[in-house]
Amino acid sequence: MTIPLRTRLPIRFRGRSYLALVLTPEAPIEDWFAGLDAWSVQSPGFFRTRPVVVDVSNVATGKADVEALVAAFGERGIRLVGIEGAMPSWVGPHLPPLFTSGREVEPPVLADAPAPKPDPAPANPRRRPAPEAAAKAAQPAPAPTPAREARKEPSSLLITEPVRSGQSIFFPDGDVTVTESVASGAEIIAGGSIHIYGALRGRAIAGCAGNKAARIFCRKMDAELLAIDGLYRTTEDLAPDLVGKPIQAWLEGDAMKVAALG
Repeated sequence: MTIPLRTRLPIRFRGRSYLALVLTPEAPIEDWFAGLDAWSVQSPGFFRTRPVVVDVSNVATGKADVEALVAAFGERGIRLVGIEGAMPSWVGPHLPPLFTSGREVEPPVLADAPAPKPDPAPANPRRRPAPEAAAKAAQPAPAPTPAREARKEPSSLLITEPVRSGQSIFFPDGDVTVTESVASGAEIIAGGSIHIYGALRGRAIAGCAGNKAARIFCRKMDAELLAIDGLYRTTEDLAPDLVGKPIQAWLEGDAMKVAALG
């Protein structure tokens, strides 16, 4: 009787990075959630499809605080994918996992790698190479000259059509330029600066990957939200004489500045 043997398939791991929003509550926590609620009214559905991580280092002192924060986010329809700034004993199996850093790590090694083969021994180990041959071998090999330079990846994105309500443009690798308008309910998310030559009625989020030098420019300011590296302002927070005017926004320390252009 022959019993067929099944070959066990190897398990493969791949590293992949995702951009997550990190919310950092501050005391007094009631006021912070009141501000979050007011912001959500201006940008409904903003958290619906985005992974969100909460940094509890400023407000949590134990497991009960973490559980209360997670419940408060759940009541607002914000599902958390991770927690930062907590002790491992504060995060139970019923809570999102604990994140210790946002840096990419290598996947674990599941099996011992084969030992490298030793270099073959020389035919006569007592024989030393001639000085000329040793000097020639020590010289680095000349770098190959390519026929033409490799193409560089683009660091900017150009959009020549209006960005309509419900559309989301995400470009984390550089600047985004829109030659038309951005409608209410639409959003532009860029790793660098954002340039809008038409009216900005939606949301503009610049420096999403931690670029504090990013700026936002638009020809007509009527935005639902301006954000740079996690700091944000809405139209209600701006001086009335800036609404409907060309503006630029930038960061100075921990504050966002908005000023008229020209």
